[in-house]
Amino acid sequence: MYAMQYAFPLPAGYDMPGLRDRIGLAVHSLDDRAGLGLKAYLFRERETGGSPVDEYACFYLWNDTGSMADFLVTGSGRFQNIIRFFGRPAVDHWTGIATVAGPARGTVPKAASRRLTVVPPAADADETGLDLAARIEHEVTALHALAKRDTVHTAALGLDPRDWRLVRFVLWQDMVPSDEEATERYEVLHVSAPGLADLPEGPR
Repeated sequence: MYAMQYAFPLPAGYDMPGLRDRIGLAVHSLDDRAGLGLKAYLFRERETGGSPVDEYACFYLWNDTGSMADFLVTGSGRFQNIIRFFGRPAVDHWTGIATVAGPARGTVPKAASRRLTVVPPAADADETGLDLAARIEHEVTALHALAKRDTVHTAALGLDPRDWRLVRFVLWQDMVPSDEEATERYEVLHVSAPGLADLPEGPR
């Protein structure tokens, strides 16, 4: 499993209703995309849910990196339409560690949260280098505990080994709970999930 995301901060006064309408015409284009676990179409609006910006973003979980590369490079997945409209975005990506289905997996998620954390370069006492493994184990355990909440649709964890950042992405049935630790909170416009059932659960 491989996770990726790109986002487009929008200027103040941007026609957000018009953008919603345009996105609504295209959200089903990846509903049957081979190799894709899920794609979440995400919105943040200034001063809503604590957001400091207006932003359109997409978050992906891929089962097949070849399909991901094809989507980004060849234009077969409408990514070139995104580039023509917004310009070429920086694409964040993470090696997948775990994906967990929540009790609300059978519902249509309306909200999402993303939490980014930096893994500190601390050395463990016996100098085995296993401090990272212990941190990941802790995060996976926390992910499984979080995914037991009634309103969780899907929870995923990934690692960027270049900057040593962890991402925790969660789809929620209705809204992101106020006590959820999140760097960003999003409204979900649509989820394409052709390979959702094939996403690997990862370690427990």
